[in-house]
Amino acid sequence: MMKVNRVLAHSDKFIGPKLKGTLFVLICVSFWALIPVVAKLGQTTLDNHQFLFWSSVVSFSVLAGASAVAGSLGEMKKYNFKDWLSISSLGLLGTYIYYLFLYLGYSQATGMEVLVFQYTWPILIVFFSIIILKERLNYRKVTALVLGFAGVITVLTKGEFDNINVSNPKVIALVAAGASCFALFSVLSKNIKKDPFTVVAIYFFSACLASFSSMLYFSKFSLPSTDELFPVLLNGVLVNGFSYVFWLVALKSTEASYLAPFTFITPVLSAIYLVVFFDETFLLVYGIGLICIVAGGLVNSLGSKQDGVA
Repeated sequence: MMKVNRVLAHSDKFIGPKLKGTLFVLICVSFWALIPVVAKLGQTTLDNHQFLFWSSVVSFSVLAGASAVAGSLGEMKKYNFKDWLSISSLGLLGTYIYYLFLYLGYSQATGMEVLVFQYTWPILIVFFSIIILKERLNYRKVTALVLGFAGVITVLTKGEFDNINVSNPKVIALVAAGASCFALFSVLSKNIKKDPFTVVAIYFFSACLASFSSMLYFSKFSLPSTDELFPVLLNGVLVNGFSYVFWLVALKSTEASYLAPFTFITPVLSAIYLVVFFDETFLLVYGIGLICIVAGGLVNSLGSKQDGVA
């Protein structure tokens, strides 16, 4: 079977790297927006350590299986110690620390506060991209980030901007630290020139080991309940599983700072998912926030005369 990375590389001939990056990042945000839903449904009896462990087990199993089917699992044998160390370290940043602190935030702090600080990572991606990857910052990227973050704040505060109060500073600080880890993970992942399926499988293998250890130390071993099985599977397969493959492909297709503003669509989709799954009221400010975010994405994506040029 043709390896997945070859198929993805050939796709550049048909749609171009920038368009491919845009399509894949939009797939990512549609999955990531499910985080509040699966976290709410999947943590009725499980705590954040247990939920993270079982989700990581599912993600690793599915992605390792996908690597085997794609014929790329054998490539792991070619990885040297430095490869394993760098990939595993990135896995701890982006698939363990980020979600450990994020789930802690959702369990102990106000959800709106958590979402606001969670979505500082797209801004931090731009910062790290300039420092580490030497990407150029221009007015389009700045404008897109401002519009995107304004849309997020509008949605999360429901237009009442004085509603953002940090009720649990220590937990929120950990959420912000986790967001920094995910931003750094995203930027550094551009330098990993390996098959995306095997790389993400290793990411979640390291997350499995780390979350198992922290679960035993800070919590206890516990099986998901019947009602929690579907959200755990959904989270492991799509939200925290294949979405990472799409994210790596997107990052390799175009600039990280170009992709970052598109991620601001995620909380708006989260609001829509909450309306659909939990019958929450859709407010006018959600539409206003979506307009800001879409405008930011258009500002960021239009105006380049050639693919991949900022």
